[in-house]
Amino acid sequence: MAGSINRQGTTREALLERRLALVGNVSALTAEALRLNQKLAGIEIDVLRMELEIGRNGASAQLVQDLHEAEGSAEAIINARAACEDRIAVAEGEVADVDRELAATVNED
Repeated sequence: MAGSINRQGTTREALLERRLALVGNVSALTAEALRLNQKLAGIEIDVLRMELEIGRNGASAQLVQDLHEAEGSAEAIINARAACEDRIAVAEGEVADVDRELAATVNED
């Protein structure tokens, strides 16, 4: 009986350590997603500014080139953000799996 309790405690401790690492990973991924959102917002403001300038003053070659580069950067960030959101979903699923395992160890007591 004492060995069983000790094994359960060791298992629970390992699960808690795993959960802590996973939550840290979710936190880091969420911070990355927020950083990408901020970067995208800045680029979108630049795109709007360039579009307004083109509307007011006409399209210079440099302005059109800058606009296309900004739009390309925005697309790349949108793709990176989507990939980050996918990684967040996977990491949150892993946390949920560990939570279920932890719940099972509590129910064994």
